[in-house]
Amino acid sequence: MVKIGIIGGSGLENPEILKNAQEKDVDTEFGRPASHLVIGKIEGIDVVIVSRHGRKHEIMPTNVPNRANIQALKNEGCTHIIATTACGSLKKEIKPGDFVFIDQFIDRTTKRISTFWEKDKVCHIPMAEPFCRYMRKLLKESAEKLNLSFHEKGTVVTIEGPRFSTRAESRLWQQWNADVINMSTVPEVVLAREAGLCYASIAMATDYDCFEEGREVNVAEVVTTFKNNVGKVIKLLLAVIPIIEMNEKCKCRHDYKYSFQSRE
Repeated sequence: MVKIGIIGGSGLENPEILKNAQEKDVDTEFGRPASHLVIGKIEGIDVVIVSRHGRKHEIMPTNVPNRANIQALKNEGCTHIIATTACGSLKKEIKPGDFVFIDQFIDRTTKRISTFWEKDKVCHIPMAEPFCRYMRKLLKESAEKLNLSFHEKGTVVTIEGPRFSTRAESRLWQQWNADVINMSTVPEVVLAREAGLCYASIAMATDYDCFEEGREVNVAEVVTTFKNNVGKVIKLLLAVIPIIEMNEKCKCRHDYKYSFQSRE
C-alpha cells in the first residue's frame, strides 16, 4: 500500500488539504520530530505531514531533527516522501516562483548527522542518484498538465545556515554549475535513502541569490514569494499523490540492503 509522507513548511501543514485529518504526537528512537504529525487522506491515499522547522518555524536549519522526522514517517508506514523547500536561484532562467525537481545535491553542511548508523554498523549508502527518478517523472508530468513553470532537473547546494551566502560564495556555487541553493535538503534525502524510502523534492525558487552586485537576499522576500506561491505547491501535491504507485524494484527501496559494513 502506498503511503505518502510530506515534509513541508508554511501553509503545507494546513489540515484542510487532507480529508479526515488528525494530529498525532509521536516519539522515535532519535527523539521527537519537528512537529506533531498530521494524518489524513488525499483522493483515498494515506498521507502524513510533518513540518520541517516546527509549526511556527521555530527550529533553525542546523537543529532540524532530520533523523526523527524521517524515522517518524517510516514508523507510520510511509513508502514515499515528497519534500518541499524554498530555495534561492543561482541562474537567471530559474525565476522566482519556478519549481525545480532537483536531481543532484552538493553538500556544504558542517554540523549535521547524516546517518542513522553511528554504532555497530557503518552504512555506505550510494548517492550517485539521490532523488527518486520515478517520482521526479511524475512531478514533471503533473506540472506539465497544470501548466506550471518548472525545471525538470537541477543541482541544489545545501549550506549550513542560518546565514545566507556571501557574494563570493554565491559566485562559487555558480562556477560549480549549481542551479539553486537551500539549507534543508541534506541530510534529509540521505536519511530517506538509508530508510529505504522513495524521496523527491519540490524546490521553489523564492528569489535570486546574491551573485549580482547590489543584490542581497532577505528573509521577507523569501517568505512573501513562498506564501504567494504555496497554492501552486498544493495543486501539484494534489495532482501527483493519487498517481504514485508502488515500485518494488526501485533502487531507492533496496540500496540500503547492500550498504552495511560491520565494525567487527
